[in-house]
Amino acid sequence: MNLRRLTSSMHTTDVLLIAWAVFLSLVNIAFSGRIPYWRIFLVLNTASVIFIVLLATARGRTNSRVIRIIHDWYIAPAVFLTFKQLYYLIKPIHLGADYDDWLIAADRWLFGVDPTVWLYRFAHPVLTEVLMIAYTLFYLLFLIIGYEFYRRNDRGAFHLFMFTCVYGFLLSYLGYFSLPAVGPRFTLHDFPALDRELPGLWLTPHLRWFVNAGESIPTGVPNDVALSLTQRDVFPSGHTMMTLVLVYFAWRYRMRARWFVTGTGVLLIIATVYQRYHYVVDLLAGALFMLFCVWSAPRLNRWIVTRLQTLERTLLQSSGA
Repeated sequence: MNLRRLTSSMHTTDVLLIAWAVFLSLVNIAFSGRIPYWRIFLVLNTASVIFIVLLATARGRTNSRVIRIIHDWYIAPAVFLTFKQLYYLIKPIHLGADYDDWLIAADRWLFGVDPTVWLYRFAHPVLTEVLMIAYTLFYLLFLIIGYEFYRRNDRGAFHLFMFTCVYGFLLSYLGYFSLPAVGPRFTLHDFPALDRELPGLWLTPHLRWFVNAGESIPTGVPNDVALSLTQRDVFPSGHTMMTLVLVYFAWRYRMRARWFVTGTGVLLIIATVYQRYHYVVDLLAGALFMLFCVWSAPRLNRWIVTRLQTLERTLLQSSGA
């Protein structure tokens, strides 16, 4: 393997994902006595590192448009897969403890009420339908902004955008590690009653099923079973944090989709509480995480670029010698 070609063709996001795979591997080793499938995750994390290295190497060796597109966009499924790994790590590490009581207490201290309970007075099928659609469009918004960057052929801005998104998701994952919680739909409300209490029109049941499936919740289970199976991904609100990141990029770079992203983003953030996925304190934490993310991501990105360039020059000098 030509290391110089590899360093010249690697994205900073490649480095970030490799570092995250190493981190997860160390977590699996440190808590191997609690994590049932830790050996499998070590193999998967190693395989992901090898895949990233081989993909970057292939890009350095060929001008294939297919390889370039895969290398630029593989991070979308990579982030989701690492999210699912957390499902098997967080509960064993915390010995099954959740911290919803802390978040509920914080909401009550700030507002004097439980916001999801208070919002129920405004429930209407049309509003529920609109907000559920907006909530589910979260994933599409990334593709819209990313594709517009790609169409502009501004590779520098595109890769900074991708790096910031991955970095932001990983920051939120650290929050899930630190303070696992399940959200008000399980603690302040009865999960199986959600479709009855907040009915939509046509799409809401199907979109809820899609969200539940992504969080490993099967259909038709009682509240206690759903609570035991769901992902611990409440604090901070990743939907709020990353939607604000998208809005930031959409306006900073004057994207054509900025009005759509902003309007949908506002509805999406409202939906996180209305649809009972989050406490309001999760949203406030998500906003703070977003500010740290957009401040620190360019600095970390430049630092990685500098290190890759230094390594490339060192390898070049070594080969010349």
